[in-house]
Amino acid sequence: MKEVMAVLRSTKVNHTKTALTAAGFLGFSCAACLGRGKKLVDPGLLRLIMDSGNLPLSAAGETMTESTRLIPKRVFSLIVPDERVRDAVDVIIAVNQTKNPGDGKIFILPVVESYSVRLGDKADVV
Repeated sequence: MKEVMAVLRSTKVNHTKTALTAAGFLGFSCAACLGRGKKLVDPGLLRLIMDSGNLPLSAAGETMTESTRLIPKRVFSLIVPDERVRDAVDVIIAVNQTKNPGDGKIFILPVVESYSVRLGDKADVV
């Protein structure tokens, strides 16, 4: 078993829930979070802008000067059998891909074992 963890745009939650359910992934969690990716900013250019005091009033200028802003995101987590990992990844990409920065990341983690909280027994996840 594997955990598929996806950090996605908050605007894509409903589409992602619908697509996962339609693909047979009925159990998953979704939580709000704040985060940021790696924006490629030339440190020399950023230092020049900041030192001059002339902050650009464009979207590109805002991107270059906001090096610490956290953006609202959503984290989906689902546990799937090894043979369904690629299916889950494909569904998530199909729904969330805009080909623009900020589309998100998907991580695949091993699941060693699980337990039922209600029964206290070792549990089959799937």
